[in-house]
Amino acid sequence: MKLMYKTIFLTITFTISMTLGSYAGQGVTEDEIVIGSNQDMSGPFAAFGVPGVQAAQLYFDKINADGGVHGRKIRFVVEDHGYQMPKAMQGLNKLVNSDKIFAMIMQLGTPMNLASFELMTKKQIANVGPFSSARQMNEPFSDLRYAGLSHYFDQIRAGIKFINQNSGETKICAMYIPSDFGIEIMEGAKAVAQELNLAYLAETTHKPDEEDFVGSLSKLKAEGCEVIAIALGVRQSITAIATAKKIGWGDVKFLGSSASFHTGVAKVPGGLTEGFYCAAGWADLVERLGNPIVAEWVAEYKGAFGDFPPSGALLGRSTAETLVRALEAAGKDLTATSFQKGMESLNYEGHILGNSVKYGMNDHLGSDDIIISQVVDGNWKELGRQ
Repeated sequence: MKLMYKTIFLTITFTISMTLGSYAGQGVTEDEIVIGSNQDMSGPFAAFGVPGVQAAQLYFDKINADGGVHGRKIRFVVEDHGYQMPKAMQGLNKLVNSDKIFAMIMQLGTPMNLASFELMTKKQIANVGPFSSARQMNEPFSDLRYAGLSHYFDQIRAGIKFINQNSGETKICAMYIPSDFGIEIMEGAKAVAQELNLAYLAETTHKPDEEDFVGSLSKLKAEGCEVIAIALGVRQSITAIATAKKIGWGDVKFLGSSASFHTGVAKVPGGLTEGFYCAAGWADLVERLGNPIVAEWVAEYKGAFGDFPPSGALLGRSTAETLVRALEAAGKDLTATSFQKGMESLNYEGHILGNSVKYGMNDHLGSDDIIISQVVDGNWKELGRQ
């Protein structure tokens, strides 16, 4: 009799273990995967956050309608931090400890991402495709961190090199929010100036909600700046560029990174941003509408939201696709370990962003492409790639 009870107990234990093993870790059940995003939906980078979330949710809805991933539906939970650290920490704790997400995607903001790493590592939660191109997103290496795009530091270096080689400007300056995000862009500008024996003349720092740039630009103009590397919010970037023209400084060249590369920036009425350069990790959509995959997605997005997809939507759709590809590659037995193997197996053409995506062991930077573009006649025109 004791042997029979022992056999039954072991059988039940084995069955439970096998069942739990197929969806080990938080945020995974037999029929659901919980994915989170700690996002800016109302602050200076909401122009990226709002359409990014919309595009990701639209893609997940389509995947779920087709049966999900290995029979599991994706539940997407989003918190709005408005680019404020206290709110970001509240959102992070809710997503991790209350919603119990399996993975974080599209987390916006370099400071917000950096502050989240300790808790997410403790809980074995992957950080996929953050809306930040800072080097710290995948350096130093971590099994749990998967950056999507080339780094701000490298983008600014490539952009200044391009401008110097093509039009000869040698006097470099910077305008930036003094966060990890802005500091990296300033450091990139300084590094390339030293590398090419250019002059790094001056810099100004700004609050995330600052709106008046007359004083700062007057200072930089007096210093003789020819190229200004800019690390501000989307609206701030537009205001700064427009202000320079308003004070009669139309020949200075502004250079942004991925953080400034937005469709809306190019289409500001009156040509206020005409001539603005960006070195980013993807190519603008307008020039790629001849690609049938791109055209189909644009029609799908417009049908759902009534608007042409802005840059944030490209990033959201692309990150959602990367996540789903990794979940599919991870297999039915979904754990942090199997997800890592799934991510590291990815190698595909990112049609939506116009870049190449490849992860691997000890290589968690999805794409190192740098596309240099300029606003010409109200649209971004691709000038070159590095």
